Amino acid sequence: MTVNREQAPLKVVLTDVNAQVVQAWRAAFADTPGIEIRKGSILDEKTDAWVSPTNARGRMDGGVDAAVKRYLGAGIQLRVQRAIRDEFAGSLPVGSAVCVPSGAVSPRFLISTPTMEQSSQNVSETLNVALACAAAFQAVHRQNEREPGSIRSVALVGMGARTGRVPARVCANLMWTGHTLFHDHRFEDYDDLRRTIVAQLDDLENAPQETRVRIAPPERSAGRR
Repeated sequence: MTVNREQAPLKVVLTDVNAQVVQAWRAAFADTPGIEIRKGSILDEKTDAWVSPTNARGRMDGGVDAAVKRYLGAGIQLRVQRAIRDEFAGSLPVGSAVCVPSGAVSPRFLISTPTMEQSSQNVSETLNVALACAAAFQAVHRQNEREPGSIRSVALVGMGARTGRVPARVCANLMWTGHTLFHDHRFEDYDDLRRTIVAQLDDLENAPQETRVRIAPPERSAGRR
């Protein structure tokens, strides 16, 4: 389904304490409008939603997840795990996400999307970052469908760049790929999202690291940029 472009544009903040990730973002997103990039902690961002890379079980025991849990309180993990149990039978596949109320004024919502199945798993040789980033924006679409205008701004960190050991440039390029889908397409479900991304990126390992890949929605032919 194509995106309704008459909706208010989403403010997207990319923030990380890792200077290499920030530099890589500036290169990958240089020609992308509506993006704010800065070096710093996501905990300082006053946006409607934060995106936290997690694991399949929603155990917030490492990396950004642990910092978010300390900031929002232990109850946030319970809400994330309850949503995973209710929507995904207890295990959140890579390329899926849950969006839960944070219990705070800012952010109002926490979007949890797994970059790995288990805590501290090396995902540097996978497409997990693109899948996770795309799933996070799909979660924004779904939340705004349920409650129009509830998420007008969202902050993301460098997905997989810390515990997942994804190189900064690869992380940035895969996140750019995931972000382009937000403007191009809203998928009917996460299975459709995963199938589309994997089908079009399955030969990415043969491309140069600096290559950015734009995913074509299913109704259009695949294309590269």
